[in-house]
Amino acid sequence: MAETLVSPGVLARENDQSFITQQPVQVGAALVGPTVKGPVEVPTIVTSYSDYQNRFGSTFESGSEVFTYFNSLTAYNYFNNGGNTLLVTRVVSGSVAGWDYASANVLAASASATAVTLEAIDKGALWNNSGGVTSGSLDNGTIDNVRWQVVSNNTASGVFTLVVRRGDDSNNNPIVLESWNNLSLDPTQPNFVSRVIGDTKFNYNASENYLEVSGSYPNRSRYIRVASVNLLTPSYLDNAGNAKDQYTGSIPVVGSGSANGSFTGGTGSNISSYTGGGNYYYKAGTSSGAVSGVTQGLIGADYDSMLNLLANQDDYAFNVLLTPGLFNSAHASQTTTAINNTQGRGDSIYVLDPIVYGSTIADTNTQAASRNTSYAAMYWPWLQTIDPDSGQNVWVPASTMIGGVYAYNDSVSEPWFAPAGINRGGLGNVIRPERKLTQSNRDSLYENNINPIASFPGVGTVVYGQKTLQRQASALDRVNVRRLLIALKGYISQVSQTLLFEQNTAATRNNFLAAVNPYLESVQQRQGLYAFKVVMDDSNNTPDVIDRNQLVGAIYLQPTKTAEFIILDFNVLPTGATFPA
Repeated sequence: MAETLVSPGVLARENDQSFITQQPVQVGAALVGPTVKGPVEVPTIVTSYSDYQNRFGSTFESGSEVFTYFNSLTAYNYFNNGGNTLLVTRVVSGSVAGWDYASANVLAASASATAVTLEAIDKGALWNNSGGVTSGSLDNGTIDNVRWQVVSNNTASGVFTLVVRRGDDSNNNPIVLESWNNLSLDPTQPNFVSRVIGDTKFNYNASENYLEVSGSYPNRSRYIRVASVNLLTPSYLDNAGNAKDQYTGSIPVVGSGSANGSFTGGTGSNISSYTGGGNYYYKAGTSSGAVSGVTQGLIGADYDSMLNLLANQDDYAFNVLLTPGLFNSAHASQTTTAINNTQGRGDSIYVLDPIVYGSTIADTNTQAASRNTSYAAMYWPWLQTIDPDSGQNVWVPASTMIGGVYAYNDSVSEPWFAPAGINRGGLGNVIRPERKLTQSNRDSLYENNINPIASFPGVGTVVYGQKTLQRQASALDRVNVRRLLIALKGYISQVSQTLLFEQNTAATRNNFLAAVNPYLESVQQRQGLYAFKVVMDDSNNTPDVIDRNQLVGAIYLQPTKTAEFIILDFNVLPTGATFPA
């Protein structure tokens, strides 16, 4: 239809303004540190605290005592306060080269032949459960490891059923975690055991800082993988539909094998390295602080590889980085790496603990003075809380609880609101802070860019500050503004990705504006911005810019500020005085 009128008539136009604004990709926090079990040096997403417990454990015994790592308490508080996803990266003591997987042989019907070799999906001696068997229970079986059992087979069709049981069960009371039915040793069939259960293995390549992946099929089991199929049965049935004689003896025999379904050969443990300490979870050392920088049975260098791995923005998405157990005072190299990588990513903020338990305010302020970045924030002092798994009252560094504060803030408001104060900064799970801060104490900490955690009668324990570690006064010296920029940059970068390799024309530029302007308007309506302006037109995309294959945009923002200092003037007037209009 013509778009202009030459002779009298009616021109009906269509202006489609119903485009649905693309929504930001939602990501959660990243948590780095030791756990009881779980994938070693493989960042793994969990979606609830029960999911975390199943994958990474909770408590463990050392001697006659029960302990919990800081990571478990962090995960509990994060999900208990509205967190949705958590990227957990387990680090272990010593060189990971000393860690290996436990394995088990599934025997074939023919005497002593191994049909399939299974492997625990995670490294470590924890998965070993060989030993004596009492009343059908493995002597070394625990809630944190597993056993296997072939419960049925059918040599006529060449299939068998394998179940994964919890390590601490018994034959009379089996606890089945997974059941894999009608498995085959025929690699040409869709029910081939490796294809169904999975055979993928991850290995961290330290020299090139990436995860190497081996295996042909993704892991569908959460506990085991197929290490090898030793007796293949291709084309198990002949043309008449009968089982071939040479293969019938390959099918696994019903039972738990010669070792009662146990796993052996796993190496590596960071649980046994506990060396004593006060009522901390889980900190090696004495009440005066960590011994030689050792915390949770680890040294700072044990974190190096995984902190560098998480610098890969393309593979790992998160908006908050938590490393409870690393302290700026004892692990300056690792916290520097975390800060540098966070700045390099530009899409997250690092919650950094300044110092070990029992330190002074002056020593704490000294730690903040060594940092200058808007991509990190410090909170102090330590906090006492109840360990939900052991029931004990324990002391934890502030970052253990701050991830939950951020999660709650985002669930009831927006990332650009301050995660502080009575409305959004309350710490309901805290019994008491390490010390009760006076106004003078809080002033000293805040002047040095440390966010104090205060305690008030009738109110409880509250995060009472929201500064970043940036020394120069600007909008970015506040956590809410830094997190606003993180949210905006994340969304706008997401939109920009869709424009790469498109034609550098006005139409492409208009597509960008059509996506970004409505989003920024929504942020403004949700109290994130006072004002904004987006420019992407001929003024900043001149012919020479276009000839360099560049598409340039300029985004101007006026972030909303928070009220942190409220001044109330109470004026006492004589009787009969009139109030000013």
